[in-house]
Amino acid sequence: MTARMEVEQKFPIQDLAIVESSLLALGAAVSGPKHEIDLYYAHPARDFAATDEALRIRRSGDANWMTYKGPKTDPTTKTRREIDLPLPEGPEGYASWTSLIEALGFRPVAEVSKERCKAVVAWEGRKVEVSLDRVDHVGTFVELELVTDAPDVASAKACIASLAQRLGLSRSERRSYLELLLERSGRH
Repeated sequence: MTARMEVEQKFPIQDLAIVESSLLALGAAVSGPKHEIDLYYAHPARDFAATDEALRIRRSGDANWMTYKGPKTDPTTKTRREIDLPLPEGPEGYASWTSLIEALGFRPVAEVSKERCKAVVAWEGRKVEVSLDRVDHVGTFVELELVTDAPDVASAKACIASLAQRLGLSRSERRSYLELLLERSGRH
């Protein structure tokens, strides 16, 4: 089985409406905002900050997911292995899984809360997922993402770079929302 890789670039931006207008001009539909809360965990035996990994449980409405993100593989994008698993829905599913991983020794590090609008843009023969994010205590960002097989990573990176240029996005930010939140709160 080939590893699935998340190829992502994130850009800080002052005005999300400008990017939203550009997305609409490209034929994308932009969803209404959804509130997402990501609870990040520290591993009991290794330092995720040192290994550049992450484990989180995400809540969005009644939906819950557990996501593992491996170390970034290059210096310009946030390309990394990602394993995303759906969990049982609702508060009970969330509580059960947080209880389980905390019983195994994982401890909560921080919660990242955001309002996210999504769009899918047809670009260079691909469907690029675009997220327009307002992240509490961090700022506003646009994320461009493709999930692909490892052999296709270079082509996916080129596609995202091309779309970023078309949308007028620059100054890519490689740090995660968690890293930015911890840095701004003095805990990094």
